[in-house]
Amino acid sequence: MSRIGQLFETLRRESRCGMIAYLTAGDPTPEATPGLVAALERGGADLIELGVPFSDPIADGPVIQLAGDRAIRAGTNVAKVLAIAAKIRETSEIPLLLFTYLNPALRYGFERLAQDAKAAGIDGCLLTDVSVEEAGDYVKVMRAAGIDTVFLAAPTSTDHRLKLVAEYSSGFVYLVSRTGITGERQTLSGTAFPLIERMRSLTNLPLAMGFGISTAPQIAAVAGHADAVVVGSAIVRQIEKDPEGLEAFMRELTAPLRKAAIS
Repeated sequence: MSRIGQLFETLRRESRCGMIAYLTAGDPTPEATPGLVAALERGGADLIELGVPFSDPIADGPVIQLAGDRAIRAGTNVAKVLAIAAKIRETSEIPLLLFTYLNPALRYGFERLAQDAKAAGIDGCLLTDVSVEEAGDYVKVMRAAGIDTVFLAAPTSTDHRLKLVAEYSSGFVYLVSRTGITGERQTLSGTAFPLIERMRSLTNLPLAMGFGISTAPQIAAVAGHADAVVVGSAIVRQIEKDPEGLEAFMRELTAPLRKAAIS
């Protein structure tokens, strides 16, 4: 079982909702990222999404777009992100999910990416813009290397697509709480909880919900329904304005999870 699988087994035993923290690897510099990951882990993060900066991040809002631009200018690419992961692995066993777009993965090569990611200590991979209907070869290569494949499910997904997401996902399924791009929102979308119910009827895999979740009250609302909550833009914004306060910020976000049990 992968570190991701082990994590969700632990969360289930503890009746606890997990915290998945996203950050753009290489922002503000590649050298800074391992320390930021350590701060997130100390603050209560259970799993880290290492975002690969990309020049055309169609799923991301302005906060993560700007972070990606800073990381690219700092010299970050797929190989550098894998080197960052290896550095994190020197001191931590926290599960790591490589979060990237299809184009960088294709340019790097699926087989090479799978082998190098495994060697660097990556546990799973999520390609944000890959079509699940055309993901068979990618999934085969990643699974052969022991890398979990995580796919996105959206409120607009048909039942047929949700079934494919369930079939091709391993580790967990990433549920998008609303349509549109990443970014902080003041309220949860009314489509969030119905999507959880739809996906629960199709798979026993853990369900993590993200996109637009950025405050402790929103996290508390999701915690009783999903197996994990994903926070990205709020963390990236905190890194931009005050990286020294990242651990304390993470503790604020994870406070509701120490109290809530999964229904």
